[in-house]
Amino acid sequence: MAAAKRVCFLYIAQHHQVWHSLSVAVAMARRWPGVKVEIAATTPDLLAYVESLLADLGGAPIELVLLPPAWLRSLGRGAPPKAPMLIANALRLSRYDAVITPERTTALLRRIGVRHPILVYTQHGAGDREGPFEPRLKVFDIVMAAGRKQRDRMVGEGWVKAEDCAMVGYPKFDLVDELPPRPTPHFDREGPVVLYNPHFHAQLGSWPKWGRQVLDYFAGNDRYNLVFAPHIRLFETASMEERAAFKTFAEHPRIHVDLGGPAAADMTYTRSADLYLGDVSSQVYEFLRTPKPCLFLNSSGAAWCGDPSFHHWLYGPVLERIEDLGDGLDQAFATHEDYRQTQAWGIDETFDVSNTSASVRAARAIVDRLERAA
Repeated sequence: MAAAKRVCFLYIAQHHQVWHSLSVAVAMARRWPGVKVEIAATTPDLLAYVESLLADLGGAPIELVLLPPAWLRSLGRGAPPKAPMLIANALRLSRYDAVITPERTTALLRRIGVRHPILVYTQHGAGDREGPFEPRLKVFDIVMAAGRKQRDRMVGEGWVKAEDCAMVGYPKFDLVDELPPRPTPHFDREGPVVLYNPHFHAQLGSWPKWGRQVLDYFAGNDRYNLVFAPHIRLFETASMEERAAFKTFAEHPRIHVDLGGPAAADMTYTRSADLYLGDVSSQVYEFLRTPKPCLFLNSSGAAWCGDPSFHHWLYGPVLERIEDLGDGLDQAFATHEDYRQTQAWGIDETFDVSNTSASVRAARAIVDRLERAA
């Protein structure tokens, strides 16, 4: 590379997105000394979280940057608003040679006149829901894909040009495998562990219609243990009073409640649970890295058969009535062998695996594009 390049790994959302690109930043910083790697985040807590993960990884030559303005961080709960943060930092971000992000809102930079840096979208999951397949993908110079399923859909639907799509695998797995595992929840009695992982989608997510009934069922049963770990965004802005409503469940000896802590992002629960209970979250693919039983909740009455946005519902029974939850759980465990081969095929098309780590492949794709742009 003719001259040193300066790149920014940008985090403007929730902490779970860090897991989808941090290992790429580390790989780039360690293997390409001619590239100056910086990580920019919008809150001190998020930056501290990144710093702690870097320390656990043994460090890397990366500079950490807290983005201004501070007053935007005081607006409500959760992460500060993304669009105002991008607008406020447009000039700063325009000075990088590449801006790498796990979320799509950063496409706004092009609309507000930021032209110089190449924009790279790493994704933050490898699911099937149609929402992520959308026009903003066209703005990015590189869009990464975890495997051929994601790549073929993005290219086939016209959202990404084939030459701009880098199929690199799933960098999150690299990070999970390199870090020591977190302790798993302890339950007073042995029994199968069910992970209930509802998505935040207002219509397709099962929480609004069926969520409390799911928790009530597990509170009243003596067979299963439950980990209730919804998508981090579902309760991100919940008040203290709203969170306190889960106190009874959290104190139950057979229920573990996590409304968005670190373990909800680092695959602690997807690795340790025996059955996945959910709807449209991409975390089902992380769970199925090892084939295990699944049960899906069709609370919206979706006509899902043949719809690629519900492809993962082929990996286990689909429940159409919440009153059948107990029988559905029994069926999911009893019939898992009927779904095992389909799950294996699904994982094979979702995650491209090679002898080179996904993080290195992703870093190389970015560096190669920077060299061509020089």
